[in-house]
Amino acid sequence: MEHIIQSFKNIDTSTISDALDKLGIEGQCLGIRSNSVQWKIAGRAFTVKYGPVDIQKGTVGDFIDDVNPGEVVVIDNQGRLDCTVWGDIMTGVAKRKGVAGTVIDGVSRDTNRSLELDYPVFSANRYMRTGKDRVQVDAVGEAVSIANIRVRQGDIVVGDADGVVVIPKEFEEKVLAVATEIEAAEDQIREATEKGMSLKEARQYFNYHSLQTKGV
Repeated sequence: MEHIIQSFKNIDTSTISDALDKLGIEGQCLGIRSNSVQWKIAGRAFTVKYGPVDIQKGTVGDFIDDVNPGEVVVIDNQGRLDCTVWGDIMTGVAKRKGVAGTVIDGVSRDTNRSLELDYPVFSANRYMRTGKDRVQVDAVGEAVSIANIRVRQGDIVVGDADGVVVIPKEFEEKVLAVATEIEAAEDQIREATEKGMSLKEARQYFNYHSLQTKGV
């Protein structure tokens, strides 16, 4: 695993979100949630875009053979809640290949199988109806939208119990630096309050109110 990926995996999405806010970057995927609060993922995006099925009936999931170990499958199903694009067969293949996890702007199914295999799936919801003959893969490796957040192949995706954030690859070092700074300040505030300092004093002393403020 890349060092920067491991570093992001060790930081909560809430802290990364604060860093994105401070830098003025939109990267929080509203409404995309984990199917288990125990899961934490971090990896580079492997992007897939779905669209309505063509009259010839297109493919729904063969792209999984091309995903590299450690990558996060990021699927843009245009937020559709009426049919799924990820189920138990995809989960099994992804788990065997060492894929880090899957993020879907849409629904997933066969949730018990992903829990059984401990394969992380983040989606807008869960629904059992198949996407076969309803949707098809229109593009792989192109920019996609996840809850109105642009994700490109190779961007860093981090997910945990609080949701999913996307870090543009051009800003990954800067976001990591700011997130690390915020995390250190919050640790100092926790330690100070545990030793008896008031929360107001601790926040003032460690400049809490500037941590998430853009440009401060």
